[in-house]
Amino acid sequence: MDFRIFATVFGVIFLAELPDKTAVAAVVLATRHRPMPVFVGTALALVVQSLVAVAAGGLLSLLPARPVHIAAGLLFLISAIFMWRREEEEEEGAADAAHPEGFRAAAWKSFLVVFIAEWGDLTQLGTAALAARYRAPVTVFFAASLALCLVAAIAVFIGNRLSAFLHPRHTQRVAAIVFVLLGAGLLLGLF
Repeated sequence: MDFRIFATVFGVIFLAELPDKTAVAAVVLATRHRPMPVFVGTALALVVQSLVAVAAGGLLSLLPARPVHIAAGLLFLISAIFMWRREEEEEEGAADAAHPEGFRAAAWKSFLVVFIAEWGDLTQLGTAALAARYRAPVTVFFAASLALCLVAAIAVFIGNRLSAFLHPRHTQRVAAIVFVLLGAGLLLGLF
């Protein structure tokens, strides 16, 4: 494994992912669910997307990004509607602790949101381009996956900390608004 290629890919992907919609989605998900299933689902989706990007190499960049962004935007809008309309728990703060969503359900939800949002994303296309350029698919895969998982861990940590300061009802509303903004941005071609 070439350390120079590893460091280059890691640095590029890490910096590109920090302000990305996927990181924002992980923050929002972590305000609503326990951190470990959110991290597991998010990290797994990012690793699978890295594998797809490396396997596809330069071919991935030929996929039409606009339809993928529209689908992801619609997913964010639909998720926002469900968040907004979700019925209040009987015992607001205690109900979340007494009946948390199961690990599998929260991980699966996180996986789906991130997996769909990542299609055609800058970091996925960047990973494909770097794999094609360096012709070192294993190194590119591990470097990109590690960078993406580190950003996911940071995002989940921040989201989990925010949930400690925000009332669950307010967190739900803020999450819905953020998802509407992300969805609209994707539909309008801003991301």
